[in-house]
This record gives sequence, C-alpha cells and structure tokens, in this order.
Amino acid sequence: MVNPVPLSVPHLTTALSGPILDLEQRILDAMPVIEQWLRRQWQDHAVPLYCSVDVRNSGFKLAPVDTNLFPGGFNNLSPDFMPLCVRAMLASVEKICPDARTVLLIPENHTRNISYLHNVATLHAILRQAGVNVRLGTLRPEITVTTTIDLPGGGSLTLEPVRRQGNRLGVEGFDPCMVLLNNDLSAGIPAILQNLEQTVVPPLHAGWATRRKSQHFTAYDRVAQEFAKLIGIDPWCINPYFATCCNVDFHARVGEDSIAEKVDETLRAIRCKYTEYGIKHDPFVVVKADAGTYGMGIMTVKDAAEVRTLNRRQRNKMAVVKDGMPVTRVLVQEGVYTIERINHAVAELVIYMIDHDVVGGFYRVHAGRGADENLNAPGMYFEPLAFEPTGLVPDGEAPPDSIPNRFYAYGVVARLALLAAALELERGLEATTASLSMETEDA
Repeated sequence: MVNPVPLSVPHLTTALSGPILDLEQRILDAMPVIEQWLRRQWQDHAVPLYCSVDVRNSGFKLAPVDTNLFPGGFNNLSPDFMPLCVRAMLASVEKICPDARTVLLIPENHTRNISYLHNVATLHAILRQAGVNVRLGTLRPEITVTTTIDLPGGGSLTLEPVRRQGNRLGVEGFDPCMVLLNNDLSAGIPAILQNLEQTVVPPLHAGWATRRKSQHFTAYDRVAQEFAKLIGIDPWCINPYFATCCNVDFHARVGEDSIAEKVDETLRAIRCKYTEYGIKHDPFVVVKADAGTYGMGIMTVKDAAEVRTLNRRQRNKMAVVKDGMPVTRVLVQEGVYTIERINHAVAELVIYMIDHDVVGGFYRVHAGRGADENLNAPGMYFEPLAFEPTGLVPDGEAPPDSIPNRFYAYGVVARLALLAAALELERGLEATTASLSMETEDA
C-alpha cells in the first residue's frame, strides 16, 4: 500500500543540541573530505548495480540495520526521482557492461504480490528510459509460455520462460548482453543461471543462497572504523554492535544457550555506551536470521532469558525464512531505536542507490509497531520522500536538521553501507574463485 499524499520530513523530537545534531554537523563540516574519500573508494571498488539500505535515527545514533542487494521497492520512490534513477542506471550499465543494449530482467517468482510487481514495472521503465531493450524472464517452471499480468491502475507485465542455449540465457528471440537479477536466490542458485558467459548482476554469490548478513556487517565495521577516524567521531555512533551464532535449530531448541550468551554480551556492550553518553533508554538487540529478507526470522530481545523461554509459535516464526529455508545461523545485532514518525506512526528511512548515487528513498511506516521493533511486517505502508531531488544536496547555510542536510547525512551512512557491500562482494568473489580453483585441481 502506498499513501500518495506527500508529507514533510519528520523532525526529531530530541532537543536541537542533541547528539545526533552534533553528528550531522560533523558530517556537514567534513563534506569535502567525505566526498573526496568516497570518490577514491568508488575508484578502487566496484559497487553493486543497485542497493537499498534501511537507516535508523535514534536521536543519538544514525546507523544502517539492513542492506538489500536485490531491492524490491522502486515503485515506492517519488516520481520526481525517476530522472535521477535513469541517469544513474545508464551510467551503471555502461560501466558494468559497456556493450549492453539488451538486458534480461529476472524478477522474484511470486507473481501475486501486487506491490512487488509494480516494483518490477518501475525497474523495467527505468531500464527502458536508460536506452536499454529489456525483457522479463521468469524462473517459474509452471510458466512455459509468454504470460501477461495486468496491473491494478493500468499497465501490465509480460513474463517469458527463460531458455538456455549453451552458456547463454535468454527468452524466445532475445539474446541479451546482460542478465539483471531482481531475484535474491533465497532457495538456492538454479543450474540454469550457473556458468553463463553473459554478465550477471548482481553476481550469483550476492544471493541469499551464499550471502550472510554477518559478512556484510563485518565489512561495514571496517568501513565505519575508517570513516570515523577520517572525520573524528566515535564509530559506535554509526555502527551497530553484532555477534553471530551458528548451528542453530529453533524447532529442536538447539543453540539457545549460545544465542542467549551472545545477547547478554551485546547488551552489556550497549549499556556501557549508553552510560558513556548518558542515554536513558533500555538497550535491546535484534536476533535475526543471518540470511534472508522480507522481515522473516526476526525478534526483538531486551533480556537474554527471553531466548530460553520462546514458546512454540515464536520458535516456529524464527525457524524458517523465505521459501521455507531453515534458519541455522543468526545475527545478534544491536537494536537501534527510531524516533521518526509519520502521522504519529513509527517510521524508518529506506534509501535507494543505483551505482554509487543516492537516487531517492521512502519511509517504511507501521502504526502497530514500536520504536524498538521490526517494521518490515504485515501492516506496514510506505511514504515516498516528498521534496524535490535537489533536496539531496546539502545546504551549508542551513541548520543540520534541515531537509537537505538531514538527508545528506542519511545518504552518507547509506553510501558507507554500499561500500561495505562492495567489499563484501569482493571477498565473496575471491572465495568463489578459490573454490572453483580447488575443484579444478581435484578434477
């Protein structure tokens, strides 16, 4: 559900002298240094074609809590940001595959989620406006002929069964230069996508079949440490603590003690920081599946004892994620409160990037959830950012909580997460290459 009524940017409920304003002011003052540093990073590291980052502002901390390499909400962006999306897409496609004039876009398999289908339609439109001839290929085995899906409000999508000839993938009468995945491969990497000679983006190892959130936040920790040193801040202000637990089985109650121990350790570390900064809130952690999306396999915990006393319904919710995949590893992540509100409902910002450019964002809003809870749950809705794209450019004469300056700070944190994703994928590629080399030697 998308509320079309434009709203102003929510203002913080903390005092104007609060710590988040000090952080924002520090980021604004260091803008030339930050942009120069980021430019060097983009020269040294290949970023994902697209990415979205959930950013939370607690009033004393501004940090990413999730990074999605297969973003599914382009339809929630304000139409005002479409020119930015098109220009960034054109630059990104040319960089990744200079000869790419034809692209096969492969979406998720679920065709009954109308909001997601509108996302696919928007992404399709962005590619076409960037001068790319694009067709939609589906991996669903039951779709064996071209299938048209009418969208509410007008428009339609035409899905075609993918066909493989040798090491090339396409659809009937269409041999694309590049394969663009908007399918996060939660259920695994199908054989039809493996060992293609075409460029596949994001790469297969970016999918949840192999990717782990802990790997991303390990990379983000490295980025945050370097960035904090660059502008002279405490890295904790932009970086959530985390720990990882393996060999977990919620159904069989295996690994509960390990999770509880990590929860307790993380809560103690957060309490120390809260004491240091005079923060009166109760610390909490979020226990989430180390792989997966759609807000599945997530719970908020304020006491380690809660992990040991989960009832059957709670264990069932934590035991599996998208496509019924079992949860065997969890991330214990520092919880970041959100103090932002839309019409008195709790909200958090989701920032979208194509290549290394911030191209817009929207608020995820949930009237039935608290400031310490996961908002990616049934009942959520989305509010697009309601200002002109020029609002993403900082204003040196305005206070740090003005619209352009607040979103510049948000954009900086999102780009740090993007850089972490680039480092994460580089390491994933190295691991994949090493594995293939070992298989070749064994053969």
